[in-house]
Amino acid sequence: MVGPQIRFEDGAGYERMMGTWSRIAGQVFLDWLTPARGLRWIDVGCGNGAFTELLAERCAPAGILGIDPSEAQLAFARSRHTADIAQFQKGDAMALPFADNSFDAAVMALVIFFVPEPPTAIAEMARVVRLGGLVVSYAWDMENGGFPNEPILAEMRAMGLSPTRPPSPAASRAENLRTLWSEAGLGRIETREITVQRTFTDFEDFWGAALLGASIKATVATMAPEQIEQLKESVRAQIGADHSKPITLSARANAIQGRVPA
Repeated sequence: MVGPQIRFEDGAGYERMMGTWSRIAGQVFLDWLTPARGLRWIDVGCGNGAFTELLAERCAPAGILGIDPSEAQLAFARSRHTADIAQFQKGDAMALPFADNSFDAAVMALVIFFVPEPPTAIAEMARVVRLGGLVVSYAWDMENGGFPNEPILAEMRAMGLSPTRPPSPAASRAENLRTLWSEAGLGRIETREITVQRTFTDFEDFWGAALLGASIKATVATMAPEQIEQLKESVRAQIGADHSKPITLSARANAIQGRVPA
């Protein structure tokens, strides 16, 4: 049974909370992939277009089609995209509305743990990519503390709170990604770990950005003011943050690439 879903309906808020992290990790991801220029890409779960924009800037694609279930996220993606290379439309990762062999490459950036049925989504990505084409992804290592906002989530759990979890956190484990790619019939599979850092102006900068996350925001809305203050001070102590100095935090993702057999 699928529990409450985490929904992102604020493109600007998501940009502050996760867009910067996405681009930092995405740079490392693309350096590892070194994809050919001139490819036709589908960006599955494109969200507010943070990775789509990076793809357009870095990889000289022939075109990018961004798919996401949130109209609000898609509206933000359209407003930010200036390269005239990408188009965006509403769609479901588990039922991509495209014919077989429609793209040269498919990517899912920081999304797979949100998909209720990851095997179906990866099979769909493989289906719409041509023979010999790329199917790739990177995802925060949700079950091993890799998520950027894990310091807050950990303290919430220590307080007996139950922040909403994505439906498929186990899919982000490296061994599970490899299994998903293999079971989808993909070959030439490679994986790697990506560790990145982000510096915030001070603790309040980090705290304000993190509270824009859907799960954290919803949980904080149920808390009394004194609980929120307790949470805030516990997180501050955990990460060793001074009240007014910059803080640098780390996050870790697992990345995978494979090809549709020719």
